[in-house]
Amino acid sequence: MGIMPASAFEGRKGEDMKIQSISAALVASAFLCSGAHADTLDIAVDSSPAGLDPHLVTAFSSVIVIGDTIYEGLTTIAEDLSVQPGLATGWDISDDGLSYTFSLASGVTFHDGSAMTAEDVAASLRRVQNEEMASPLASRISPITGINVIDDATVELSLDAPFAPILTSLAGIAIVPAEMETDKESLQMTPVGTGPFMFEEWVPNSYIQLAAFSDFRDSSMPKIDAVKYNIVPEAATRQVGLVSGQYDLLPGVDPATALQLQSASGIMMHETRDLSYTLIGINTTRAPFDNPVVRRALNMAVNRDEIIAAALYGNGVPAGPLSPALQNWAMDPNAFDCYAGTAADAAALLAEAGVETPIEAELLVLPRQDAKDISQVVQQQAKAAGFEITLVNKEIGAFVQDWRNSDFDLFASANSGNPDPDGYFYRTFYGGASTNVFKYDDSEINGWLDEGRTSTDMAARKAAYDSAQAKLACEGPIVHVAYGALSTAVSDSVSGFVINPNRRLSSLKSLEVSD
Repeated sequence: MGIMPASAFEGRKGEDMKIQSISAALVASAFLCSGAHADTLDIAVDSSPAGLDPHLVTAFSSVIVIGDTIYEGLTTIAEDLSVQPGLATGWDISDDGLSYTFSLASGVTFHDGSAMTAEDVAASLRRVQNEEMASPLASRISPITGINVIDDATVELSLDAPFAPILTSLAGIAIVPAEMETDKESLQMTPVGTGPFMFEEWVPNSYIQLAAFSDFRDSSMPKIDAVKYNIVPEAATRQVGLVSGQYDLLPGVDPATALQLQSASGIMMHETRDLSYTLIGINTTRAPFDNPVVRRALNMAVNRDEIIAAALYGNGVPAGPLSPALQNWAMDPNAFDCYAGTAADAAALLAEAGVETPIEAELLVLPRQDAKDISQVVQQQAKAAGFEITLVNKEIGAFVQDWRNSDFDLFASANSGNPDPDGYFYRTFYGGASTNVFKYDDSEINGWLDEGRTSTDMAARKAAYDSAQAKLACEGPIVHVAYGALSTAVSDSVSGFVINPNRRLSSLKSLEVSD
């Protein structure tokens, strides 16, 4: 089995000691540092957004700014992963399950002052479905074949077949002004939604400022005047800023920083099992990765327990295709035979199949610390099986562009999950789906995913997704690596924070910040 080289551990150890010494010095002098303004929540994030259009962006760096803060959907996902009313106060479902009629909240306005009506809802859904818009969310609502505006407060959606996860899917479709229906540019830089905070300013590579929306439909919220997302690439600097009082909140804390902050005075760590996971993505149109035997061999070569220990500080569990947070759906990774393999087994499998080695490939790496660390370990592990992997590091904008264009052999990244398997599986693995950047197309998988989204029988859906998981785990276009503990560090000057497994900062509207 491959292991992280000693030099990598030594470098990490030195970095940790540096973080400890810097933090200790700042804790000792924290009283010299001024804290955040009482009415402003200062958040430190690791990178700038790759745009702010809710129908075009998928990067966590974008979603964390706009999701459930600037924008809202017809429904929303609560911290317990249940579906709750959002901009829709309720809905009626026809007996055949092919029609959903939504009643919209009254008195809702966009941040530009215009009233939100059913036409804005209809335009938003059409915008996502528009092929020219090329929204990565399109597959989430592809069963919607009819959008009928009944009146300003009522919209009816027609389906071509029963669509079990429709209410979950609609939570991820932000409602935007109708005039944006064919506009691909404006919302990327100047978002306009109905959420509790409105966009105020974006200074590239410095910060993004949101202001409380005074006309938010719930007059008791938000409870703070502003949210400032400070772009701070270095984890040590973010940690130091939180301890000193410069920042109030660090979302999605990496395992190394989480370990350091566990014992920090005045800091509370919030943790939950993450719906998202780390992965190695595979372009199935590039030989020899078009061969499922090669994909199985790569899965065998990757020792997930070793990666979790070396790159994630033990903070995680081996990943199957679904998060263990989805207790009614996820299979135990021990059920996947390729996970029990070794690098030697992988090399033997390749030899038996007549695949020439070494297999040379480039691995595009997401500019995030866990992805970088995982890539280094995978590189070493895969080498023992006959894979010669070269790591390619790019900034987030270039990474996203290559990802969207399927311009990669392999990539290391993180993928978001969903409370319903369809919300992740269909858009990712169905042939031609909106985020199937792997160009993967398998008739069996397509059939199971069709069954999973159209069946109204829970047992039938479970059986379909079990079959899909078993095949995807070893021969799909993704090496599922680990589900970590999602950690957010919050200053004790902040009250009311609740962590959400979907990584959205849903509770910002109810936070309070004190001196």
